[in-house]
Amino acid sequence: MTSVQGARARARIEITAAIKDEARRQLAAEGAAKLSLRAVAREVGMVSSALYRYFPSRDDLLTALIVDAYDAVGTAAEQSLDAPGPGRADHLARWTAVCQAVRAWALAHPHEYALIYGSPVPGYSAPQDTIGPASRVALVLIGIVRDAYAADGVAPPPVPEGLRPEAERMAADFAPDLPPALAVAMVAVWSQLFGLVSFEVFGQFNRVVEDREPFFTAAAGRLGRDVGLLPRP
Repeated sequence: MTSVQGARARARIEITAAIKDEARRQLAAEGAAKLSLRAVAREVGMVSSALYRYFPSRDDLLTALIVDAYDAVGTAAEQSLDAPGPGRADHLARWTAVCQAVRAWALAHPHEYALIYGSPVPGYSAPQDTIGPASRVALVLIGIVRDAYAADGVAPPPVPEGLRPEAERMAADFAPDLPPALAVAMVAVWSQLFGLVSFEVFGQFNRVVEDREPFFTAAAGRLGRDVGLLPRP
């Protein structure tokens, strides 16, 4: 790459970042449904035709913001496993640490959290590009359960007979090395985790739960036990 090409590449990266930063400001002020490429272009000092060379449509810009948000919360979840704290053998404590990291990111970035876990944006359909980033938190939690299963640190809950075909399908789809009972339990608690976080981010706990951090920590631990994770002896 020549020096001129390198300068152009750096300029493109900087302009792309500026566009996304302004789009996030608009999300915070107006919500995703009102995101406007023309308004973003005006605020960053570009004509709209120039901005289209970076993001051809509103949906392309939304997708970039959604991928960034999923990657950010996924990174927070992954890094929580590397932070000082519970050892690798304490599966329930590791589970709780990941849940706490997700909550902390959501509270620090409520508008980005709303973009990925709030109301659907009218007229927008997420492309395949979002699936990998959207799976990162779930994969971290599955990894903890997988470690626990390999170490006899999990007691799979029973599966109701009528749910067994769906349990087997789930396991084959995203955790073929784990019992179907664990697949069902993980999907249930994954949705409950984001229900807990959403209630706090969107104000549903106001005048209901006042001391929210210990409440969340206890609830996250219960979710881990619902999966079947066993406390460290």
